[in-house]
Amino acid sequence: MKKIVSILCTALMLNASGLIKSDALTLDEALNILRSDNLEIKAATLDIKSAKAKEVTASGNNWGKLSLTQDIATSNDAGNVFGFKLTSREAVFNDFGFAEFGKIDNNTPPHDLNYPDAQNFFQTTLKYEVPLFTGFKLSNYTEIMKSMTKMKTLDKQKLINEKVYQIRKSFYDMALLRESIKHLNIILTNIDTLENTTQSMIDVGYAKKVDLLEVKAKKGNVKRLIAQMESNEKLLYHYLSFLLNQKVTNISTPSSDVALPSYSDEDIISQNVDIQKAKTGLSIRKNMVGVAKSAYYPTVGAFAEIATADDTFLGQADDHKAYTIGARLSWTILNGGIDKANLQEAKINNLKTRTQVELARQGIKLQVAKIRTEIATSDDKINSLEGELALADAIYANYEGRYKEKLSSMSDVIIKQSQQIQKILELQQAKNKRNERIFALEKIANGDK
Repeated sequence: MKKIVSILCTALMLNASGLIKSDALTLDEALNILRSDNLEIKAATLDIKSAKAKEVTASGNNWGKLSLTQDIATSNDAGNVFGFKLTSREAVFNDFGFAEFGKIDNNTPPHDLNYPDAQNFFQTTLKYEVPLFTGFKLSNYTEIMKSMTKMKTLDKQKLINEKVYQIRKSFYDMALLRESIKHLNIILTNIDTLENTTQSMIDVGYAKKVDLLEVKAKKGNVKRLIAQMESNEKLLYHYLSFLLNQKVTNISTPSSDVALPSYSDEDIISQNVDIQKAKTGLSIRKNMVGVAKSAYYPTVGAFAEIATADDTFLGQADDHKAYTIGARLSWTILNGGIDKANLQEAKINNLKTRTQVELARQGIKLQVAKIRTEIATSDDKINSLEGELALADAIYANYEGRYKEKLSSMSDVIIKQSQQIQKILELQQAKNKRNERIFALEKIANGDK
């Protein structure tokens, strides 16, 4: 016996110290799993990486391009053979047919020049090209790509906020379901007591069988409600499993009462993801105006090239090397009014986006005001329903006692019990509504908790 007591005490101490962990998943644990395992969030993370790669691509254009070209050819075409030799710095006078001078008439085509032997050609070229000025097009494109990366990051944040909202709502919905099931089980116990009382009264001739049938019918109704709520519990577990990308069979539910967050309207507007996305979109539109303006500027680029050629690979590379250095200016003088139209369109889209940003701000304000009003309405309704439920409990207990004293009928008792059950369900719906509205407010304010 002493050993058993010792084992129990040790287990209690370990559990109290947290060394024995419950299998029930807590809300904080679920949120951590969500961020690391949710498939949609993983996909959003990959979208950000893709956007960052495009950002690097846009920025990389400023540094120019270095390319290596290796040509390998053989030909007996007169033009190619002469060009190969000239590029390789190996051309001789006989390549022009000078060996035949004096032997043939001046009007006779030189055979060596027109019918040369086949020539091999190996040319290695290293070329660097860099844009010096593009009318600010590249810098604007780089900024656009940075804004697109930010946009993808905000998309991910919005997705996380939505999933956090769904997780928290599911946990609190489960808490309310369990609370309602607890109330209904108490009612079911009362019905069992009432059923036994009614059977005893029938046995002594103080009640009728129809009274017992009414009790059993109500008992079946309550069992059906409990079964529906238990089915909803199972559905919530399936939904949580989907969100967390792993099997969830038991959770530790928080209190069913959710504290109202203390966000001010300005805090919500400044932190709201949709507002930030709209501002990022405005930045993109501003840079698009810069891109359209770049068509009015000249573009200047420079290049440098070094090459070597021979009839063998890298043969006499140092003797046969050559270089070219140059620059190019390109300026579109007339483009049929297309550049002007593109610039006008970019400016209009910029103004339109400014309007959309302000519209988004006003829309968020309206949405927040609506949610706050709904929360206040739910608070009043919950307070009222809690009082009504307490009254319904007292009335049912009173009518149950009156029935035992044959002062009320079973129908009266069942009616009062139905009112009791209705108040329980109405209270659950009101609390669900309040929680959902609070979570919606947190989601708008990026309440990632």
